[in-house]
Amino acid sequence: MLPLVENLIKLQAVEVERARLAQTALALPAEIAQAQSALDKAQGDLAAQTDALAREEALRTRLERDIKTHRDKATRYRGQLDSITTPAQAQAIEHEISFAESEIDRLENEELASLERTDQHESALAEARTQVEWMANALVKTRERICQRQKECATQQAELTAEREKIRRNVDPDWLVRFDRIAAHRGTAVAKAENQQCTGCRMGIRPQIWNQVREGELLTCDSCGRILYWDPAMTAPVQTAAQAMLNPDPPAVPKPRRIS
Repeated sequence: MLPLVENLIKLQAVEVERARLAQTALALPAEIAQAQSALDKAQGDLAAQTDALAREEALRTRLERDIKTHRDKATRYRGQLDSITTPAQAQAIEHEISFAESEIDRLENEELASLERTDQHESALAEARTQVEWMANALVKTRERICQRQKECATQQAELTAEREKIRRNVDPDWLVRFDRIAAHRGTAVAKAENQQCTGCRMGIRPQIWNQVREGELLTCDSCGRILYWDPAMTAPVQTAAQAMLNPDPPAVPKPRRIS
């Protein structure tokens, strides 16, 4: 294979790896953002459970105050029963006592329901705290891992850049211009010619171009414009006469014909 072809192939491999590393480096911050988003959501759930508990506590404080108020009313009305003088007054007081007792029952039921909700919120709050702690640790580890990976990418990029410049110094400037132009348009600039096809675009190659490429000429694909090259190592080995003599199956011997 021509030194020019070898250098172009090496250069393309370096450029492809540099592009892959660049994409990897660009994607790394997204992992931190994803971990941060998960932590924010967990913290939001924790805040929601904390607020829910606070609301239940405030509700029970109000319920207890209202229950005390109705109990005091019921006690006061019962004390007035001894001083009533008419059935109408007795009926009115009994009505007030009955209303106060029904309100006490209703408020106590609400208080019991609030306690049940509080138990649920406390369980959810404990789980939310565990989740926040786990997500916070995951974020720290993600940042450390991404930082290390960024350093590795930067080191690899520096090594590839040095190798790229070394290869480019060994390539004719005219070919570098062609290589850069095609690579900028197609992503890759050189493609192997194989089975009378361009491996870059998988389109067929005209017989004349195919023969010229196999003779060592560097031509471009009519379909994608990539620089075509032929790898002599892909040529099928030719069977030598000595190998033919080692064939375990001897040729068939024709039977003699009977002459009448």
